[in-house]
Amino acid sequence: MSLSRRKFNKHLLAALSLGTLHASIPLLARADLVKGRDWVPIDPPQPGESPGKIEVLEFFSYGCPHCGDLNPLIHPWAQNLPDDVAFRRVPVSFGRAAWANLGRLYFSLEATGDLQRLDQPVFDALHKQRIKLYTEPAILDWLAKQGVDTKAFAEIFNSFDVQTQMSRSDYLVKRYRIDAVPRLTVAGRYQVVGHAVQSLPELLTITDQLVALARAEQAANPHN
Repeated sequence: MSLSRRKFNKHLLAALSLGTLHASIPLLARADLVKGRDWVPIDPPQPGESPGKIEVLEFFSYGCPHCGDLNPLIHPWAQNLPDDVAFRRVPVSFGRAAWANLGRLYFSLEATGDLQRLDQPVFDALHKQRIKLYTEPAILDWLAKQGVDTKAFAEIFNSFDVQTQMSRSDYLVKRYRIDAVPRLTVAGRYQVVGHAVQSLPELLTITDQLVALARAEQAANPHN
């Protein structure tokens, strides 16, 4: 999806002013999903890690400016998902050492309990303040200014657990055939592409529609 920052901001302000992510896109909400335009199949389908739930994954990177644009939208959206939906974020590296470090930053912030406080500030530091958080020294220097215990953080950042989580993320990127971010997937079967959307909030509407589709398919085939 190609989207200018100016056009995105216009749609974002409209959506937030109405108190809903979907109010500014009623036409798409009423439209039928079109394979190849709104979504593509994940082949073969991938098993989830949340038994009994419809799993939604967000593949993202702190290094992606559009991921930063989507971030203020996706958090309130995820908090209001139905009980039968599980949401999980998956940082990608695409084989880039800098993005791998950003993925390790994400998992480390999650482990230390600082993710909620510093998640959006990481995006802002990279894309608004132009701070190059691509190496461990740069990351630790920035974190020190945010009041983080950098000695403890460095131990987690370099831990086997965080390395394993990043390796798992890279594996999922290959299995789900993710080639761009931000990218949302539903139920291990559908990958949101949104080739016809005009704003990032529309990606979440397509995701909602795919969740409904997955729910209907599960009800029709409860043993699959």
